[in-house]
Amino acid sequence: MWVFEELINGRKLTEIINTSNENVKYLPNVKLPENVIADPDVKSVARDADVLVIVMPHQFLNRTLADIKTVVKPTSYAVSLMKGLALSDDHGIRLLTDCIREILNIPCAVLMGANLATEVSQENYCEATIGIDDPKMGSELKKLFQTDYFRIVVIKDEVATELCGALKNIVAVAAGVIEGLGYGDNTKAAVIRLGFMEMKSFIYQFFADRHPQEGTFLESCGVADLITTCYGGRNKQMGIALATTNEPLAQLEKERLNGQSAQGPLTAAEVYAMLEPKGLLEKYPIFTTVHKVCTRQFDPKNFISCLANHPEHR
Repeated sequence: MWVFEELINGRKLTEIINTSNENVKYLPNVKLPENVIADPDVKSVARDADVLVIVMPHQFLNRTLADIKTVVKPTSYAVSLMKGLALSDDHGIRLLTDCIREILNIPCAVLMGANLATEVSQENYCEATIGIDDPKMGSELKKLFQTDYFRIVVIKDEVATELCGALKNIVAVAAGVIEGLGYGDNTKAAVIRLGFMEMKSFIYQFFADRHPQEGTFLESCGVADLITTCYGGRNKQMGIALATTNEPLAQLEKERLNGQSAQGPLTAAEVYAMLEPKGLLEKYPIFTTVHKVCTRQFDPKNFISCLANHPEHR
């Protein structure tokens, strides 16, 4: 397993993982299997792999792919666990799996779902969705990932599976803002419903040519992941922090996420950059307002107006 090398109290993180079987920074108090070996050399890890499981903050993806593209086996394939998007040169949105396919020239599936890491590590029952057009590959991945407590449904709709996983993080920031302002579950339910409508609208408006399926939204990658992320996780935490402090986002991430990043604000920025030149900001008020809250262009105390004046209510 490739691990980006960091120093923790003067010791290398990979050394700590390999001697204590614990990722003390990012997954503390969870014992990892002894056959999980942390390696700081990404090329060494990728060189002989038959299946590449790719998960990292998505802003580092292209650089990492460039590092390994010369050593990846042409017979291998990838599965992405990343929940984010990429901007194209013309301010369009690109799927991360498309970037992987293009740079590595191998097939790539996507795994998404209501899977908060701490609960998965505690072996609490949960479900996940694998989006892959190749049924043979889907069957192999199901065998690879599924356990008695981690159940997999394989579907062909790669595009909506991946987009739901990315866009729901924006909605989770909004849910956190509402919680931070002191509103209750009725208001949060409105955020979830309206955010879900924006997710569906965005997917059908910009990716209709790739045939997203309505049933995908009812899988774990869709409404289930949206609900769990709006009630727990880093993006909701950031929403609460943005509503209850005046600190910039970068400082809040540093203070509250132990060096990790919330993907919702970055995804909101990418979506905003796509919507603005198309004159579509008003059609997606939750997506738009979350970006403005994250960049401190909008007072979160006024967020409720975003809901009350939503196009769904006109």
